[in-house]
Amino acid sequence: MNLLPRTREEFAQTDYWNEFFKKRGEKAFEWYGEYLELCDQIHKYIKPADKILMLGCGNSKLSMDMYDTGFRDITNIDISPVAVKKMIEINAKTRPDMKFIQMDATDMSFSDESFSVALDKGTLDAIFVNDAEDTKHIVDRYFGEILRTMRNGGRYVGISMLQEHILDYLLEFLPRNNCMLRIVHCLDVERANQERNAEESLTLPVFVIIATKFKSLPMPILEFGLGSDKMQRFSCPADLTNAVASVQKAALVCNGLARSSIVGHNEVTMDLHRAAEPTPRYTVHVMDQMPSRGLGKYAAFIVPQGRETEWLFATTAGRKKLQASAKFQRLAVVTLHRDQVYSTLEEVKSELAYSITNLAPAGLKEQIPYLSLGSEVGKRETLISGFSKLSGDFRIEEVEVDGKTLRRLIFLKNQFVVQSEALVKTVKIKGKKDRKKIDFGYLACHHHLFMSVGVQLAATMQCPKKDIQNDVLVIGLGGGGLCSFLHAAFPQTRITAVEIDPIMLEVAEQYFELKQDDRLHVVIDDGLAFVERCCNEGIHFAAVLFDVDSKDLSLGMSCPPKSFLAHKILMYIKEIIGPNGLFMLNLVCRDESLREEAIGDLQREFASVCSYKLDEDINEVVFCANDEKYKTVEQWKKHLGTAGRHLNSAIRDRKLANKDALDVAEFLSDLKI
Repeated sequence: MNLLPRTREEFAQTDYWNEFFKKRGEKAFEWYGEYLELCDQIHKYIKPADKILMLGCGNSKLSMDMYDTGFRDITNIDISPVAVKKMIEINAKTRPDMKFIQMDATDMSFSDESFSVALDKGTLDAIFVNDAEDTKHIVDRYFGEILRTMRNGGRYVGISMLQEHILDYLLEFLPRNNCMLRIVHCLDVERANQERNAEESLTLPVFVIIATKFKSLPMPILEFGLGSDKMQRFSCPADLTNAVASVQKAALVCNGLARSSIVGHNEVTMDLHRAAEPTPRYTVHVMDQMPSRGLGKYAAFIVPQGRETEWLFATTAGRKKLQASAKFQRLAVVTLHRDQVYSTLEEVKSELAYSITNLAPAGLKEQIPYLSLGSEVGKRETLISGFSKLSGDFRIEEVEVDGKTLRRLIFLKNQFVVQSEALVKTVKIKGKKDRKKIDFGYLACHHHLFMSVGVQLAATMQCPKKDIQNDVLVIGLGGGGLCSFLHAAFPQTRITAVEIDPIMLEVAEQYFELKQDDRLHVVIDDGLAFVERCCNEGIHFAAVLFDVDSKDLSLGMSCPPKSFLAHKILMYIKEIIGPNGLFMLNLVCRDESLREEAIGDLQREFASVCSYKLDEDINEVVFCANDEKYKTVEQWKKHLGTAGRHLNSAIRDRKLANKDALDVAEFLSDLKI
């Protein structure tokens, strides 16, 4: 039996509703919620002493349930005589004081200011089927009659699905007619509809509209709330529109996830906000894998603070690997955002419960397990919030990871990528307060370790004598971790670092303990201009390192910027490193065609090129030389292997670490021409 309208326009046709109620009989069609799901909002905005007008009662049990709980002064009207007759028959004996009248809500016969509350469950949606002018005239008459028959201080309480054209109308009409507007997302109705319609139809969000009539209202008052949460007041109608739209869009995503698998498709990502906050509190990534024996149906994995930048959690490939090891058909991976406060893991689970349930497959009966890396929510402390004209907002923060304290530089426009990281050691001083100190032997970025192997090789290529200084040029300072490591590991090396952003030098010196001296000097300049000037002035370096990222995150190659691989720049580098020098760059490229183009540009300029792709990462270290003795991968492996072993010795000799930093065999096995 087809009970739902075939088109939305049928909602407004009297003949349709008559036919609908005949088919439905005594069973009320409570698609906008039962009394038990609406009662929190009803009792908040309607009191037993109120004189209530029920607009378009149909055969809904709402007014009957309200009557039975103490709301006795209720007048019900409906356009359908069939519905009114049926409701009179049902209620004549058990609810003698409740009135049912066949009446058009756009042309009511009640006197002015007869009621203190006008209650509408779905009637506005039934009338306002489109945004045509004829329809708007009907809605104008509808609200005109509601306000005419309502006392000052009275309330219109409407339950609606708030299509876009309806919300636009309310935002214009109600403030203009001295009405305060409050909209509440009715979570209890949504939960109940999910249970009732788990296998059949879409579950759409339901909202409660509360419009309070005043004699005059000097400025619009617009508010929004999620369930019983605190109301958020907006000064701009567009903000209220966006709040409603975000709930509706999320519902469509959840409906899709409930009724279909996304195996073979990209993961679904959703930000979760508190109503009063513009920034996300959580980000949820949902992915599916093919069902097989031994897999659970659905679980959520909560990533502790400070771990969200790790490959396993920060990349789609990593999260797929996490899902495979967790052994669930569907996994929701939740990351926690900075500038938020999280007390305990249990509180986080409780806060996420409703959203995680909404992302479950349809028909799930089992309790949803929550997975994590331990029982703690993680610790994050912001040391400073800063702003760079070149990179935007940034944070210096400390996080606890596996018992270690890590200090990080994060650019908020790409906040799941660690720009710089240092290990913080606690130095105990007798009779004094413990002091924090940066460990220069710790290289957080693995590509820096392999670039350091190149620096070791370049020093040997340039001049094997230990007492001769070798000059190294690093383009891109960041937090200075690479430069500080090279300074500590290679005492015969002079390092010139070029950084375009003066703020980064302040960050490196103040928070990452970078110290300039006669072997480490930082130049604030455009790296490309500096390279050109060195070439023109005949300045040479044993090694040149490019470790600079693009500020445009939309590009397929984020490191280095494409301008750094221009023909003339590569020609300058070729001249600067001379016959025995080495050029290295950190290549981060998600577009394979752009990667091939970049490697091709390098191969055309340099006699020998090889690369090392970091496992489980998008970073690739490319080594370039003018010397043709490195033509084969075997020759590269021979010399880089020797350099790697020397680097390990230097690290131990300098007490930067008590074990080898580099697995030479693994490194060499993955080198490619």
